[in-house]
Amino acid sequence: MTETHILVINPNTTASMTEKIGAAARAAAGPTSRITAINPQEGPAAIQGPADGEAALPGLFDLFARAVNANPGISAVVIACFDDTGLWELKAQSHVPVIGIGEAAYHVASVAAPKFSVVTTLPVSVPVLEDNLVRTGLAGRCAKVRAARVPVLDLEDPTSDARLRIEREIETALKEDGIGAIALGCAGMADLAADLTERFGVPVIDGVTSAVRLSETLAWSGFRLIAPVPDPAV
Repeated sequence: MTETHILVINPNTTASMTEKIGAAARAAAGPTSRITAINPQEGPAAIQGPADGEAALPGLFDLFARAVNANPGISAVVIACFDDTGLWELKAQSHVPVIGIGEAAYHVASVAAPKFSVVTTLPVSVPVLEDNLVRTGLAGRCAKVRAARVPVLDLEDPTSDARLRIEREIETALKEDGIGAIALGCAGMADLAADLTERFGVPVIDGVTSAVRLSETLAWSGFRLIAPVPDPAV
């Protein structure tokens, strides 16, 4: 079987998060897939809300153009920010599939359960994710987008209480939202999904894993883009 080369781009500049994302992507990938995980050198260290997302775009777009042009064998690109930063702009110009980890997690969660909730980091990100659910066509399947009030970079600090806050928000969602699945709303949570699934007894979905496996499915099916992907919000 032909190798599937998946380029995973973390739009922020935090290398430790890129390493975590790359590890999650490799763990999810099949034996014939190759993962390259990269991040820009210029831009915000974390993406927390629309202002950071906007600030990340120049570095993201430049890195995307250089990386894809330098690697004609790339099968798909994953944008590893749950805000799906720059996703629709890149879909519209790319000759290979571009998948956002938020987009992927919503689709997987909607297959896993009739209703799901999202547990993200800070309240400033909630409106962004709500808008993305509308764009993706799955707003009606999401009971609620919840913020655990965890700064993104706390997920890189083993001494923080980030995991405890996330667990508490999942507990509340399961009690109040009438759901059967949780989507973890940050790439920095990628290493928590398996443990949280076991703890809570429902699918707790990581967008990095979801996006890699959807990328492989598209590649293995022989999917090729013949025209830019339009933004449904336009």
